[in-house]
Amino acid sequence: MLRVFGIKRCDTMSRAFAWLADRHIDFQLHDYKKDGVPADALADWIRRAGWQAVVNTRGTTFRKLPPDQTTDLDADRAFALLSANPSAIRRPIVDHGGELLIGFDPQRWAEVLG
Repeated sequence: MLRVFGIKRCDTMSRAFAWLADRHIDFQLHDYKKDGVPADALADWIRRAGWQAVVNTRGTTFRKLPPDQTTDLDADRAFALLSANPSAIRRPIVDHGGELLIGFDPQRWAEVLG
């Protein structure tokens, strides 16, 4: 079953859920707020996609953080920041068949998920 990482109450997640439902794709939600952030998965996403792709710099959570936490980020600092502030992780994230989908892009999702 497809595992979707994110936060249940999020506009982007709602669009992704609707897209999956329209295609009858079963999935399991891993909600960061309820289930926490799996450290091994977060480290893997940063390694594979780069911290810049994983950090949601446009989101409210990131913008409300003090500048000393958000400036001069690198992979290690981003990992620590996202571990402590999971709402600052871009969403949704899906790891399917070796393909890492970060954010909801219907065209890309169709290519990977069908």
